[in-house]
Amino acid sequence: MGGTLRVAVLGAPGVGKTAIIRQFLYGDFPESHRPTAARRLYRPAVLLNGAVYDLTISDGPAAHRPPNAQVEWPDLKSWGLRDPDAFVLVYDICSPETFEYVKMLRQQIAENRPAGTPEVPIIVVGNKRDQQKQRFSPRRALAVLVKKTWKCGYMECSAKYNWHVVLLFKELLSSVLARGCKHGHPAIRLQGALHTSRCSLM
Repeated sequence: MGGTLRVAVLGAPGVGKTAIIRQFLYGDFPESHRPTAARRLYRPAVLLNGAVYDLTISDGPAAHRPPNAQVEWPDLKSWGLRDPDAFVLVYDICSPETFEYVKMLRQQIAENRPAGTPEVPIIVVGNKRDQQKQRFSPRRALAVLVKKTWKCGYMECSAKYNWHVVLLFKELLSSVLARGCKHGHPAIRLQGALHTSRCSLM
């Protein structure tokens, strides 16, 4: 066993958080949007370079306003994720408001990290790449902002067409493994997983 990884998937309502998770796990895409009404935990096992990793993926209802100083930050303990190993922050590439939501989430994650603890990997994901013509900003501009200024990972995907969804979770796992190299994460046993493209569900 390679270890257990706890992942929180966050973002504004309607950006496709559940669709990304379901496409990754089940290979399906719901044609009609149904808002997530209650928190749900998914617990798949992923095989990467011969090592098995148990994932706990948290998908919960989003607040209709991003958290700030006046709005209480979501209690991760109530999600069953006391100390997430990674965050996936999802926005809609056609909606600048959802990117602002992600911006606020990232800020709150940084401000709520206990003093003296290492930074948790964050991947910012632009969903709905299949609607590329309606995007509000060039991909390169957003990628530079996220990578250079925020120091986070950046990807774009299409949950509808299953484009880059598996790659997203491979990059996520690799980011946590890289952190394990630097900080000796107790839940991770490295087995050369950073140098392979093999990643599959069990």
